[in-house]
Amino acid sequence: MSKAPWIVTALAALGGVALVAAVALAPPPNAEAAEAPVAPAASATAPADDPASGAVIGAPENTTVYDVATLTQIDVWSVTPAMPVDDDPFGALTDELAQPLGAAPIFADPTGEPIGYLPREAAYGGTTVPVIVHDTHWVKVMLAGRQGVPPNGNAAQTVGWLRVADIELRPVAEYVEVHLAAHTIDIISGAGAERVADDFAWGKPSTPTPVGRTFVMWTTVVPEFAYTQGHALTYLGVQSPAMAGFDGGEAAVTAFHYYKVRSGDVSFGCIYLDAAATDRLAQLPPGTPVIIHP
Repeated sequence: MSKAPWIVTALAALGGVALVAAVALAPPPNAEAAEAPVAPAASATAPADDPASGAVIGAPENTTVYDVATLTQIDVWSVTPAMPVDDDPFGALTDELAQPLGAAPIFADPTGEPIGYLPREAAYGGTTVPVIVHDTHWVKVMLAGRQGVPPNGNAAQTVGWLRVADIELRPVAEYVEVHLAAHTIDIISGAGAERVADDFAWGKPSTPTPVGRTFVMWTTVVPEFAYTQGHALTYLGVQSPAMAGFDGGEAAVTAFHYYKVRSGDVSFGCIYLDAAATDRLAQLPPGTPVIIHP
């Protein structure tokens, strides 16, 4: 079966074959990160070396050349038991995004061996990622992919370490705060808070919307998904805590998307929105942090 994101965890009742064909043919977006930086609330400032002491913050530099051909690509489809899940899901962010210069080894621990690699570009995104810790030679980032598959594995937001020498950094322009209990979504930037939604639909108790910090993985329009009425789907880097896949697929990724029902706990984990909110969130560049509060 073709890998194609019916990875959204809440789709209308469409035929499986149509879904495979529709998303397999959908091209990746060409969104670019905005230039004006803004640090998310409760952000952590990237530490700087002390020029006088020459102190190194964090793990020592690793200059080993690895053969990435022997490593697994970490992406939305990957399941990597050695990959850590985020142990501080509501913790601080930095004001940076990272993207590999080429194929960059990913480490569960900066003092260990690589557990996979992150390419510079991938068909379904997930290669521009938020930095949550910035040490001298290493950054800790959020990643697409899962440590395990429900109901027996942990599908929470995954994290890993990249070498600073393997990446380029750019500023975060804005980030998203979702409050499930209050039914609000805001985009936070240097200009302040922009209210995007005052109501939306979220996950049923049996298929809840995952909470914690994540990021915009990939945004695309799939005309064949009639339920979107031509609006883009904004896929996030976190998958369902309850579902191994959706409608026979191999992944169950959470997304913002348009749907005719958009109030209450009725979805398979996705957030259903009206047209204006859907279109605004679709403007966010890849890697934009998203914090989903209970």
